[in-house]
Amino acid sequence: MTIPLPRWRVPLAPLTLDHDAVIGPWVWERIPRLPPLFVADGGGPAIWKTAVRVCRDEFGLAVRFDCADRAAWGTFADRDDPLWQEEAVEVFLALGADDPRRYFEFEISPRGVLFDAEVDNPTSRRADLRVETAWNCAGIRWGSGSTDLLHEGAGEQAEEQDWWAALVVPWASLAAPNPLPDLLRANFYRIERPPGASPEFSAWSPTLADPPDFHQPARFGFLSLGGRIA
Repeated sequence: MTIPLPRWRVPLAPLTLDHDAVIGPWVWERIPRLPPLFVADGGGPAIWKTAVRVCRDEFGLAVRFDCADRAAWGTFADRDDPLWQEEAVEVFLALGADDPRRYFEFEISPRGVLFDAEVDNPTSRRADLRVETAWNCAGIRWGSGSTDLLHEGAGEQAEEQDWWAALVVPWASLAAPNPLPDLLRANFYRIERPPGASPEFSAWSPTLADPPDFHQPARFGFLSLGGRIA
């Protein structure tokens, strides 16, 4: 199966980004959505709809997820708990255009718990994967809550308990002291575990792994930092 790697131009924030409030006093609807997420193995569009938006300013990269859900849940309460075992949204970021070996992982649960780590993945094999959870992203802002933003076109899935998660990742924590490159490698994921049904693993760029495995850096898409919103 051949699925091209996605590319996306990251717009500047339309108004001043409120880094402390994350969602800020400006309107996320002015930021275009990325294409809909696909199931991670590339088998088709995700059942559980997720809108992903990204924008930037001089401080950092802002990402927001809006998730259609019926029963958003989570039990973990502490930073760097294994959120992937429950429900979460995830961002993987790497500097430059090459297939990355080193990248950063960020996860947020419906309860607003953050997981952040630096990853060394030399072979894309779990046996060689090293995840450094002792690394904390200095200056990161994040949050989550309930929302009705995704109801348009979401059908019965959006009846209740839709939720959002957002974060602002400072450029200084990713690139300093080196200059920020024009291109990033990235992927955006969601793990949905509905009660009484099979879990769904979805991605902006399907990782084509079975069983699902998000740590496939060669499948990260491209984010361009050039250009403005029209």
